[in-house]
Amino acid sequence: MAQIPNLDNAPLNLTALREQSQKELVSIIKSIMGNKCLVIDPKLAGTLSLILHTSVLKEHVTELRILSADPVQTECPKVVYLVRSQLSLMKFVANQIKNDESKGLQREYHLYFVPRRVVACEMILEEGKVHQKLAIIGEYPLYLVPLDEDVISFELGDDDYSSQECRLIEGDTATSVWHIAEAIHRLELAFGVIPNVRAKGVASTKAAQLLNHMHLQDPVHMDDMGIPEIETVILLDREVDMVTPMCSQLTYEGLLDEQKATSIQQDYAQVKSTNTQSVSELKDFVKRLHSLPEITRHVNLAHHLQSFAGKPLFHARVEIEQKILEAKDYDTCYKYIEEIIQKQEPIETVLRLLVLFSLTNAGLPRKNFDYLRREILHSYGFEHMPLLYNLEKAGLVKRRESRSNWAVIRRALQLIVDIKDPDSPDDMSYVFAGYAPLSIRLVEHAMRSGWQSIEEVLKLLLGPRLDLKRGVSTISGSSELLPDGAQQNTDRVGRRSVVLVVFVGGVTFAEIAALRFLGAQEGMGYDFVVATTKVITGNTLLRPIIASSKQRIV
Repeated sequence: MAQIPNLDNAPLNLTALREQSQKELVSIIKSIMGNKCLVIDPKLAGTLSLILHTSVLKEHVTELRILSADPVQTECPKVVYLVRSQLSLMKFVANQIKNDESKGLQREYHLYFVPRRVVACEMILEEGKVHQKLAIIGEYPLYLVPLDEDVISFELGDDDYSSQECRLIEGDTATSVWHIAEAIHRLELAFGVIPNVRAKGVASTKAAQLLNHMHLQDPVHMDDMGIPEIETVILLDREVDMVTPMCSQLTYEGLLDEQKATSIQQDYAQVKSTNTQSVSELKDFVKRLHSLPEITRHVNLAHHLQSFAGKPLFHARVEIEQKILEAKDYDTCYKYIEEIIQKQEPIETVLRLLVLFSLTNAGLPRKNFDYLRREILHSYGFEHMPLLYNLEKAGLVKRRESRSNWAVIRRALQLIVDIKDPDSPDDMSYVFAGYAPLSIRLVEHAMRSGWQSIEEVLKLLLGPRLDLKRGVSTISGSSELLPDGAQQNTDRVGRRSVVLVVFVGGVTFAEIAALRFLGAQEGMGYDFVVATTKVITGNTLLRPIIASSKQRIV
């Protein structure tokens, strides 16, 4: 079970947002009088544990159950469902109600959607002939969940937007874009209209435009709020930088996430993404933290990560990644990918390198492209043919049709930087052993000199760009082009200006680490807060594409 994050030192008053979410949920439950059983969507259970303790829920409900395909086991006369707006979950709810009816059980049912009602979901309930049996159909508007002092999740999971490439294939992101815009608008209602808006990518620019529309429909009255607490919001589509998540993360949190040890990250709150991040430093850091109750677990984890990161296979992969990023020795990189395919390394490992190789080379020559596809089918089975098709359709692994722009982008944004002292790095590139995340370089340029200084580079990246200066003293919703470089707000006495960086489609822990590093640099007078649809790795980003490809076979 996740722990409720400590938000005492957050740049924004995220504690107030969390408390508001707590109050709204408790209010919903208390409004239903008498003994009741609360049935929670399993994916919501983890989310709610970041907002309030289970004991708080148990104070107001008689029984607590997790939604499943099985009949609900309860003696309570009232059942309250708290579920995400997912079609598959509606079938569970409908079947449970019909099962009770078949047994002659007379119960009162309440259904609350998170974060909002969706017509398609209610149609499923109507088709199941249970819609009229629901005493109340309501909403629990949970759009923002603080994961850390400087990280907010929009809680859009695999069934929503984070499986972005599947959405690119299916071509439907409207609901998710609305969700993102609504979440940012709710931040504005709490902290004031964000005067500067920058966006790059199809979904991000749509979200920015929708945000302006929401301000027209539901204006934030600044007279009562004073100076906005968030000075700038930067929205970035994941597809603008698909290179970064394909690389091996080398920060502590990143390695944990790659190694599927995410739950332990919550206990190790002091190991963030500052300079104390290389695995070799973990033991020294641990020595200073003997008072931590979970310290033994972290000592063991440090040993595990050192063992993992010290393996020749890991070093070889990181070395190949660096060659790919630096566009060095094409033949060596190609042969390495061929070898790991023939050795039947995990398909996700193969695909990450192949995607990285394709993205930085604008695709593969037809001969190489066709050969590697055949090798994958021979090694992993012809059932992966839809997967290869989907990767090509998403532009992740394709035939080369034009010259690569990667070298121009790499040089212009200084993405490759030698780390002279790993123990005291002077550049964010330490998070990937010498590669600075493209996404965070875009943020850096936006705040230091403005995007106009890299206009030509932005044209080489996918998706449109939007720069807006929004009025904060009127409710007209008018906007104008944002001047070169955002101006730091000097009226917030004693506090630095806040920049909200929104990753549409997911963010890696390494990128969060790089952004924290950027915020700590001399001359960078901003506190950065990350908002994201989901925290991802290259594997979790590719996994939905793999899964959807299997479904197509069935």
